[in-house]
Amino acid sequence: MLDDAVDDAHPKELETAPGPDGGGDEPPPFGSLADDVSALFEDGKTYLEAEVAFQKTRVAYVGDKAREGLVFGLGALAFLHLALIGLVIGLIFALAPYLTAFGSTAVVVGILLIGTVFFARRASRRFGDLGDAFTDPAERNEQD
Repeated sequence: MLDDAVDDAHPKELETAPGPDGGGDEPPPFGSLADDVSALFEDGKTYLEAEVAFQKTRVAYVGDKAREGLVFGLGALAFLHLALIGLVIGLIFALAPYLTAFGSTAVVVGILLIGTVFFARRASRRFGDLGDAFTDPAERNEQD
């Protein structure tokens, strides 16, 4: 009983398809190898064209989103700059009763200049390290 089920599931001979005249004696037609290779080449070409079109669309999408993000980021930095200006002016007004108007202005500007020098020196070191990445290690040892 189990052997019959196996034979039914996997017949030992291929059944032939009925031909156009209704007979079942002819095997199914197969194309030539050249036709198969040509079809494979055309499918590959179509796939490549679709992939290139998809990647172009992806790049355009990313470019648009990056541009929009940059615009909004610059807007945020502009508002941050205005807020910091307001903070500096408020600090000058707050210190004016204790140090006079010119004294409070001098203190606030002095603190801002000290911060500017600090960050400028740090940036200069970082850019120097960046330049070292493009020099040959042997040249770097000669310069030291």
